[in-house]
Amino acid sequence: MKDLSKMMTLADVSSQKPAYLATIFAQGNGHFGMRASAPTDAESGGTIVNGFYESSPIQYGEKAFGYAENNQTAVLLPDLRRMSIRNAEEQPFLAEAPSSLKFDLASGELRGVWPLRDPSGSRLELTVVSVLGQTLDQFALITYQLRSVDYRGLLTVSNHLTMPVFGAATDDPRQPRPIHTLQVSATQKDAVSETMRIKAPTSGQQITLKLACQDGLDRVQPIVPEQVLTRAVIASVSRINRQASRKRVTPDALQADAKQFWTDFWAKADVQIEGAPALNRALHFNLFQLVSSAGRGGLTNVAAKGVSGVGYEGHYFWDTEMYMLPFYTYATPDIAKALLTYRYHVLPQAKKQARIVGVKDGALFSWRTINGEEASAYFPASTAQFHIDADIAYAVDRYVQVTGDETFLHACGLEIIAETAKFWLHFGAWSPVDGKQRFCFFDVTGPDEYSAMVNNNYYTNRMAKHNLSLAVDWGRRFPEEAQQFGLDDATLTAMAKAAAAVELPFDAQLGINAQDDEAFKKPIWPFADTPKDKYPLLLHYHPLTLYRYQVNKQADTLLADYLFDDVPAAQLRREYAYYEKITTHDSSLSRSIFSALAARMGDEKRAYDYFMDTVRMDLIDLQGNATDGLHVANLGGSWLSVVTGFAGVRRRSGQLVIENHLPKAWRKLVINLQYQGRHLRLTLTHNKTVVDLVEGTPLTVRVDGQERPLKN
Repeated sequence: MKDLSKMMTLADVSSQKPAYLATIFAQGNGHFGMRASAPTDAESGGTIVNGFYESSPIQYGEKAFGYAENNQTAVLLPDLRRMSIRNAEEQPFLAEAPSSLKFDLASGELRGVWPLRDPSGSRLELTVVSVLGQTLDQFALITYQLRSVDYRGLLTVSNHLTMPVFGAATDDPRQPRPIHTLQVSATQKDAVSETMRIKAPTSGQQITLKLACQDGLDRVQPIVPEQVLTRAVIASVSRINRQASRKRVTPDALQADAKQFWTDFWAKADVQIEGAPALNRALHFNLFQLVSSAGRGGLTNVAAKGVSGVGYEGHYFWDTEMYMLPFYTYATPDIAKALLTYRYHVLPQAKKQARIVGVKDGALFSWRTINGEEASAYFPASTAQFHIDADIAYAVDRYVQVTGDETFLHACGLEIIAETAKFWLHFGAWSPVDGKQRFCFFDVTGPDEYSAMVNNNYYTNRMAKHNLSLAVDWGRRFPEEAQQFGLDDATLTAMAKAAAAVELPFDAQLGINAQDDEAFKKPIWPFADTPKDKYPLLLHYHPLTLYRYQVNKQADTLLADYLFDDVPAAQLRREYAYYEKITTHDSSLSRSIFSALAARMGDEKRAYDYFMDTVRMDLIDLQGNATDGLHVANLGGSWLSVVTGFAGVRRRSGQLVIENHLPKAWRKLVINLQYQGRHLRLTLTHNKTVVDLVEGTPLTVRVDGQERPLKN
């Protein structure tokens, strides 16, 4: 019997637009993704390979030293699901709106049914069942069943690889630029298979796509009403520099591989909400797509749209570490490790970037990138977000603490922490503040991209302080190893001194942490006079207009409050109330933090309202651009809202802490976590919190303020 909480259908989505459905029902395995278009649709479909991109020079009207040199743009590749169906007169049958779409998240199988018509009105019905290999991640199985409703005559059915037609350039910075330099360098065809090699000549990357069908890729056959034609196509996607799998892959093997992968995942990472079926299903969709989006080999990361679309040009951002890695760390530690390993592999580019911005030591990770080099042409809201260094260091430490994987720390993590800390030490400056020497960071941009190039952004400074302290703590624990990365005793002493003196702006009159040195001196944005159709503001107002007001695109200071959990309760309430009034949530990253913080504060209504928007964001197309791909960081944010908000899960003083904030609307919340080699299951009801040790050695956790030993 199908698990209905893990079954997505057309009833769960807000639109029937083909491009929107292609995003929502997209399938992925971290290596590549298939958009779920109708097979006869030439516009909405396509294949996205994680990390496959083309480069092009960034054109500046006025260029200065150190500006990013090249665009990096993810490429939409031929639709592996595409099928041509023609009648006896060679006229096409085209799909109408699907009559059914069923996405089985428990097995990874997508089943869609489309009515087809030719120009004369004759009808067919096409059923497509597709599944992606997960450990067999180069392969996909697409099975077609074609039934005649009232057509009688010859049918020509073909599966071939066709390059998509790229649209025109757009002014929306969230959408990709068109690519016209791709080269189809080799195409091989025979009766049962077709192989296409595609080269991105400027980036030097190459990809091979293949379709294989034992019954032949082209088939001409008579059909009569109620007759059914069936064919199975195995598609493969492989990089030229990655050895293609030589294992013989059968349809049964692919289905079994996917089913086993998803069975194992849900057994260890499932989250169940009892009392809200639609939210439960939406959350399962989000977790499924999170795992489908993440690179698993250590050489790729998670694009802003995953592998469901090429919005934001397929770039990797800080989103991975701050919004998605908590989920991967507690649910799929191997994937978390692979994503952090990617950061380790681009350390050489990060060191080069630090030199470009004038810092003599350490590393600065690029704000938006695929290959590790900076790809943003607008530095005030990108390169100036230096906090990405501390975000990555924070994620490394969290991964090690939660998993206990000190092998990774020695192989990769300590060097990342060391190089980012060295950046802060040499980037910061000692400056007098209220008669005392403080360690300050000037001309930085925090998470709130509606405030740029400010002095002492609270979030940035708080994260930098933590990054410096991490280097001191780990460096003194492993002194010989730390010295290899430039953390000698003198450097560690200097870092400790700087960390202790980092300036953290505070407004005594308001009694809250200030977003930056000048934030509260600016007028508040005229929200009452701003029409609803002018949001998001970045698409309608010049950046300099936004920068001179108090207006937040997303959680900024509150994000620091959430991460460090060290602000007194009364101050946190004041802080939350103040920043909520000036936050637009124009970023999809914002609402989850407001939800989690509200849950911790005991403000159930705000926590629940923000969670509703977070968990259903793409299913109701809240941001209005889901056609470009899923908001993958927000998918991680929905997990944060549930697990770290309503269940209050976090580490405090080296211990796992759980605090029950179950909403009244839910009967029960069950969460599976992986923690230091153990499998834990949390069960929250309104009067009880149960923590079971499903697998692993005994452990003591803190539950609702009380120490609780766990045994099998």
